[in-house]
Amino acid sequence: MTQGNHPTCYHCSSSILPNELIEAELGGVRRQFCCPGCMAIAQTIHGEGLEVFYARRSQAGEKPAAYLATDAIPEKLKPYDDPSLRGRFTRPYGDGRDLEATLRLEKIRCAACVWLSEQHLRRIPGVKDVQINYVTQKAIVRFDPEKASLARLLFEIERIGYEAWPFEPSLSVERAKKEKRQLLTRLGVALLGMMQVMMYAWPTYVNADITPEFEILLGWTSWALTVPVMVYSAGPIFQAAWRSIQTFRQTHLLGMDVPIALALALAFTAGTINLIKGSGQSYFDSITMFVAFILAARYVELLARQDAQGGAEALAKQLPATCERLVNYPDPQNVEVVPVVNCNPGDVLRVPPGEVVPADGTLIENISALDESLLTGESKPVEKKIGDRVYAGTHNILNPLIMRIDAVGQSTRIAGIASLLDQALLAKPVMVSLAEKWAAYFVAFLLVSAFVSSAVWLYFDPSQAWTVLVSVLVASCPCALSLAVPTAMAAAQGAVTKLGLLIVRGHVLEGLVQATDLVLDKTGTLTMGQPELQEIIHLRPGFRREDALALAIALEAGQRHPLALSLLRAAELENLSPAVLSAPVINQLGKGLSSGAYRLGSAVWIGLPQDLSSKEAGQYGQVHLADDVGLIATFVFLDSPRAGLKRLLQAAHSKNITVHLISGDDPATVKWWANHVGIKNYQGACTPEEKYEYIERLQNEKRFVWAIGDGVNDAPLLARADISIAVGAGAPLAAAGADAILTASSLEPLAKSLALAEKTKRIIKENLLWALIYNVLAIPAAMLGLVNPWVAGIGMSLSSLAVTLNAWRLRKA
Repeated sequence: MTQGNHPTCYHCSSSILPNELIEAELGGVRRQFCCPGCMAIAQTIHGEGLEVFYARRSQAGEKPAAYLATDAIPEKLKPYDDPSLRGRFTRPYGDGRDLEATLRLEKIRCAACVWLSEQHLRRIPGVKDVQINYVTQKAIVRFDPEKASLARLLFEIERIGYEAWPFEPSLSVERAKKEKRQLLTRLGVALLGMMQVMMYAWPTYVNADITPEFEILLGWTSWALTVPVMVYSAGPIFQAAWRSIQTFRQTHLLGMDVPIALALALAFTAGTINLIKGSGQSYFDSITMFVAFILAARYVELLARQDAQGGAEALAKQLPATCERLVNYPDPQNVEVVPVVNCNPGDVLRVPPGEVVPADGTLIENISALDESLLTGESKPVEKKIGDRVYAGTHNILNPLIMRIDAVGQSTRIAGIASLLDQALLAKPVMVSLAEKWAAYFVAFLLVSAFVSSAVWLYFDPSQAWTVLVSVLVASCPCALSLAVPTAMAAAQGAVTKLGLLIVRGHVLEGLVQATDLVLDKTGTLTMGQPELQEIIHLRPGFRREDALALAIALEAGQRHPLALSLLRAAELENLSPAVLSAPVINQLGKGLSSGAYRLGSAVWIGLPQDLSSKEAGQYGQVHLADDVGLIATFVFLDSPRAGLKRLLQAAHSKNITVHLISGDDPATVKWWANHVGIKNYQGACTPEEKYEYIERLQNEKRFVWAIGDGVNDAPLLARADISIAVGAGAPLAAAGADAILTASSLEPLAKSLALAEKTKRIIKENLLWALIYNVLAIPAAMLGLVNPWVAGIGMSLSSLAVTLNAWRLRKA
């Protein structure tokens, strides 16, 4: 290739000066390069058999560094292989042997860039999976650390002409601000151009009597003001349209920017020709107004999209930039303020009240209370005692706490949740895919309709042909149609994330609307698996209830098993102090506790009649307190139902969803709980295989099954269901195959999500109906010449704006 009098580089297409020419044979053809870096990248791409990239790409036009010609990792990337940095930027995946990293890609310009990056990374030894999202420009890479390294991944991406860095939330928020700032600037230029051009066009609107010289001056001034609007403000529209045309061979679909760009180009060309000829319309007022209105609609859409990203990622963005590190702990005086990125596991931090916890860790001094609402969905502050876990992104409320760091960066819980959200963005809901597909087909229909109607007008009234062509292209642009579903789904997903439900796969909201049956597991799902003291029975005359409980907690002091904790909680609620024991407590393993004459444990060990220890249906268990005289009291425990269960069951019944309770617990217990909460369909003593077959039978009856389980024990249940939700918090649950993860301890977010799914469906129908009505009215009006281009531009922009604002209502759900 040549450009002017100079050959051009095969890789970057820049001109090659005579003293810079480098040649190499690739695929049997002699190629010319401008630098060793371009040659190295091209050799890498050809060596991987990915040379088809050069037929798909958008040109780079940038010279890479010469060190890419070698296979050695550069010094600037080697620190990423240090264990401390690797721990910051990666997180365990699957069984824990593999690692997962989220990378931010730079210089990605088109779908071909994404394709090349994915294909090249997949061929690196040790890389298990690669997923790249073009919209967010993030890559999720899973790899074996014994065969691949983080520095190698970053270097290999650079070797094919791009850049990648480990994702940091602070960079994400900067990118969001930059994107908003750029769009606002383009909108400002378009609005300024529109106001000036409309002012100069005003004499023609009112048929003012002006001299030809002044009319020419106003015309060329309008042209000069329209050029920056076309080049700068509408630049991204033309770039997106060109990318769509370039990839048409592979996709056979055209994006919605194609008719917009075509209308703008035709109107500007026709206006310029008419201005030179001195006759006909200039269209510059229509062009500037159209661009201003469409950018205004896209700005509102951007605000809605960024707002819908809320939830965990929004929390991650709020992580502090600096923190207080105790250098010589436990010395409280030697405190230094350091960047959070410089902290490592093992460091001791102090977090004052009102501040955000900067990393995951363990509380080692000063009890406090933390607001974990965006992590768990619970608004009530969580009390933290010495030894408890604290998480990055939560707010310290009560006392200045001292913590030791366990995890930083992408190893934190909040980073794992943000990773799940990224995975959700990679999977498009069925409705979104269908809407995009039909919008693309509509673009082809629109182009044909525009040119056919223009040809008809050219035959009957040539003066109207251009106006009709531009009006049809503008008025019937499928922006509203293509935005109708994605904006609603994005807003809804953002809303449920804030409720405490992380959607991992995009079909969840659609599926909730279709659900006919809800299958619940018992322990860990319907119940908390945490026994609570239900009642004290068989109380010996002369002993008060408080006396028996005080003796029991004195014996259980320091014990950690569930029944002991339940007794301690009950005593704490009643403000009881432990009784004073005369002898030390002895733990008889598997039997109970004893101190002098007092014994607390099973009926068999204490020597009570067998019928006294029989477990009634629904009970978690019993323990007995006795002395040398005999039985003092029996403590009866009941598993506690999960908060929000009543709301969930009410929501399911209101939508005619049949509820099933299946569990591995004994049938009597399952029956008791089913009757207790009002579930008519139940089955106990189920193995994981039987749970799987239970759902399979429902599906064979053409039922659409929604299953809720704990995400680990119920893996077969979740895998088989049409929609599966794992109850619990954190990224490891994604391995259970759940479609969504409930991070809140309450089931109430599921009831709200069910209502939100219905509302989302309704809003999508409203959006599609509005888009359909608008196009049915706008296309014929434009084809008949009843609509001017500027009116068409306003109508199309307002249509898109209406759809976006309607979807935005889901944020408040």
